[in-house]
Amino acid sequence: MKRGRRNTGLLRLALLVVAGRRFWLLPFLPLLWLLFQAGVLIIGAEEGFTPASAQVALVGLPLTLLAVFLGLRIIAGEIDGRSLEIAYTVPGGCERVWWAKLLASTLVLLASETLLVAGTYIFFTPMPWSALYGALQPALFYLVLAMGMATLFRSEVAGAMGVAAILGLDLLISGFGTNPVRISPFWNPAVAIDQADDAAQFLAWNLQNRIGILLAMAAILGLAFMRANRRERMLGA
Repeated sequence: MKRGRRNTGLLRLALLVVAGRRFWLLPFLPLLWLLFQAGVLIIGAEEGFTPASAQVALVGLPLTLLAVFLGLRIIAGEIDGRSLEIAYTVPGGCERVWWAKLLASTLVLLASETLLVAGTYIFFTPMPWSALYGALQPALFYLVLAMGMATLFRSEVAGAMGVAAILGLDLLISGFGTNPVRISPFWNPAVAIDQADDAAQFLAWNLQNRIGILLAMAAILGLAFMRANRRERMLGA
């Protein structure tokens, strides 16, 4: 019981450091995207959404943008706030602090995805079950990538510029989820199934994408922590 309370307290502190005292508002921010899309549909500037297009256009994209913000703040936020040196003195190692921030950020993303999926289902279109992980995958990938890029450049702004370039290219080649590119985190099974020759090929494509993205995330995490553990370089000494 006490250990559970300590872990909950640690996650709350992690969110306070990452997003400030109003961190509880973060899961609701992507809902503004749904309001915007609803306004576009009302004025007739865009056609309605299908279950296949909803994964990226309504859920995945706003969730990913929230993930980028959170990722930039995990390590580089302490650099810009001049509190990084404190993290190196935490019992158990600085990785404990960063893992807590990653876990807290992931929980925020899960809460936000729940709200987005509910809003999409009620006001736009139902979604296949595969879209739940499909929308979460790019958010988790760019959460880790944003953390890594900001750590590499030791700056939230420089990290954001690097992530923006990669994200823009990714959305371009994947056609916002309408073009099934297996190397893209925005892989959309609902679209890919129509282009596969048979079920075996579709399954192979799915496995290649899901496992490949997980391996890429693990590699980025490892490199980010290696970089962050170079205390003298991170502190500018």
